[in-house]
Amino acid sequence: MSWNPVLDPSIPIGDAVDAIETVIVPRARDLGGFEVRRALPSVQRQMVGPFIFFDQIGPAEFLTGRGIDVRPHPHIGLGTVTYLMRGRIHHRDSLGTDAWIEPGAVNWMLAGQGITHSERQDGAIRHAPHDLFGLQTWLALPRAMEDDPAAFVHAGKADLPELEGEGKQVRLILGTAYGETAPISVGFEVFYADARLAPGAAIPMPDDHEDRGAYVLAGSVSVGGQDFDAGRMLVFRPGDRISLRAGDQGARVMLLGGATMDGPRHIWWNFVASSRDRVDAAREAWRAGDWAHGRFQLPPEDAAEFIPAPDP
Repeated sequence: MSWNPVLDPSIPIGDAVDAIETVIVPRARDLGGFEVRRALPSVQRQMVGPFIFFDQIGPAEFLTGRGIDVRPHPHIGLGTVTYLMRGRIHHRDSLGTDAWIEPGAVNWMLAGQGITHSERQDGAIRHAPHDLFGLQTWLALPRAMEDDPAAFVHAGKADLPELEGEGKQVRLILGTAYGETAPISVGFEVFYADARLAPGAAIPMPDDHEDRGAYVLAGSVSVGGQDFDAGRMLVFRPGDRISLRAGDQGARVMLLGGATMDGPRHIWWNFVASSRDRVDAAREAWRAGDWAHGRFQLPPEDAAEFIPAPDP
């Protein structure tokens, strides 16, 4: 479909650069064979809209016989999206889901009151060298959804709305933006989009969401006369009309945000909750290890091991 040119406001100049509330430089961590860069949560910001966890995975290259092996572990109070540019990840969860995460597709895992899952690169993928590059995000759930049953929904790359024109290619991953709605209903206000910009092309940030941010995945962008290279998250002031313009090499930018959360969240290990009591209850349930009758179960096809809860 065509890009709507009336959506493009002029690039802010002069004092408009103050519309950038925060610039976050992700923290890098070597996980043995590949690097993860974490932009959220940060000292400057716990969340952007509902996004409370934002990791860039790789790019990484694995030799034959190697790959990621994240054993079964629990979550509460959040939804996850692992969005890949390259590579594949095998997802199994306690609902019985057994699926591969593929580049450009969306796998929405709603933890709600509790889910367990594993993430591995196993089977045939290890028979040859392979690479991995992507983003893992957690979205905190509104209080009204924290006790919802767990769920898993898949949407293929071809099912996601795409906008193209004037040097822009935009794929909507979650929520609503630019007059389009992604196929997976998450139950709260959010937007998440993958934007590829040709050199010099500009894209406006959606102006119908209160909290908005952009993560520069590749290339560079300018806002208000300032340039920002890959590996920077920009958080904008509510209400301001903002555009990003790609640099000489073009850019790939993840656009994200939504309504501000209904209060701060507690984060401990893989748990997100509106109260410390909720976190404590989930921790004790995982430590109890009652997979047959307790709050958490292990994935049926990956139940031979699990990650123990760390010390408080």
